[in-house]
Amino acid sequence: MRNLEGRVAIVTGGGHGVGRGIALALAERGAKVVVCGRTAETLAGVRKEIEERGGQALDVVCDITIPADRERLIAATLDRFGAINVLINNAALVPHGSLLDISDETIAGAWETGPLASLHLMRLCHPHLRGDGAVVNVSSGASIAGNVPIRGIYAAVKSALNAISRAAANEWGPDGIRVNTIMPVALTEPFERFMANEPEQAQAVIANIPLRRIGDCEQDIGAAVAFLVGPDARYLTGATIPLDGGSAYLR
Repeated sequence: MRNLEGRVAIVTGGGHGVGRGIALALAERGAKVVVCGRTAETLAGVRKEIEERGGQALDVVCDITIPADRERLIAATLDRFGAINVLINNAALVPHGSLLDISDETIAGAWETGPLASLHLMRLCHPHLRGDGAVVNVSSGASIAGNVPIRGIYAAVKSALNAISRAAANEWGPDGIRVNTIMPVALTEPFERFMANEPEQAQAVIANIPLRRIGDCEQDIGAAVAFLVGPDARYLTGATIPLDGGSAYLR
């Protein structure tokens, strides 16, 4: 089903992991996809994957914490494809460390790459999203978990992203812009390293997932995001959706 024909999507952190999976899924359904990130080689690889499948893509090297880079990303997208209909805020720093031990630099970086950069991009894209645009912000189950050892700052920045997303859904709904948030559990490169280095702990994580598996970045996470930004989800906004095989429960 190519129900995203004619749509233009920006995916931050699109060179690997969940971002790559989302980019591939959107392109598979007909969207023109702009992948951005800091590593030219991985971005080019995703662009080539999309093109080999018959899709259209643009790769833009971009540090989303830098205002000029964000503006250049928007300009490059409009120059190539003439529109912006979908924004996927996926790029983020994952800070590890206890509240007493984590460095000020790491804390600042987590806020700058996560909720602040996402908000800046949402504001830049807002004029182009008006009418029938969609935003999906990539959060984490850490934002609602009761205990996240050495990831308290990570939980904090993702909680802030959840709040920003909900505010945008309310404020921008009259503009025809839908904003939703996902909390994925996916087989990314870090999780693969976790499985290799700490197999017992990794199996314990999987055992706590009702579906007993880790999500595939494209087929599970990307496909769900494609639904969220597509016409069949036109009445869904302001939701925080756990794409985690049933690990989290939200009222």
